[in-house]
Amino acid sequence: MHPPKVEIFDPPARLNVDNKGIRREVEEFREEPFGLYLARPAPGRAQFHFLESWLLPGLGLRITDFWFSPGHERDQDFYLDVVRVHRDGPRWVATDLYLDLVLKDKVSIRVIDSDELLAAVAAGLLPQAEGEYALEAAYAALEGIAAHGYDLSGWLSAKGITTTWRRHPTR
Repeated sequence: MHPPKVEIFDPPARLNVDNKGIRREVEEFREEPFGLYLARPAPGRAQFHFLESWLLPGLGLRITDFWFSPGHERDQDFYLDVVRVHRDGPRWVATDLYLDLVLKDKVSIRVIDSDELLAAVAAGLLPQAEGEYALEAAYAALEGIAAHGYDLSGWLSAKGITTTWRRHPTR
């Protein structure tokens, strides 16, 4: 069991710093009133070579489109991490709260890693209140997306959020 992963998104420096301190250059950051978009290569990763993400603090989510490498494709369109986001000056800081949702757009959604969340709370790595927040954020997303026919953009639009993606310009 590991402590929550904390990731830093630094638009002025054009950097994304992971929980191990690895700094990755970001091609594009875009700040909107509802969140932060980033697009960057993923050097050294066999499974995927590029990713796009939206940090949506009001929903407690980081929504990612992984550009999988040949032979590593997964049956998903978007991966939703449940996160707690705060600002540190111009930087955005996201703490991963273990729960994730896997979305096949307009087809299905499922929650994964509930066991990790429960183990982290039981081990004292995550306060119970944060565990409750994670569950609330995950199930609000699950119910909202399902109610919109598993259409991510439809659900986000209903919340006044319009996301744009390089690979999925109409979503």
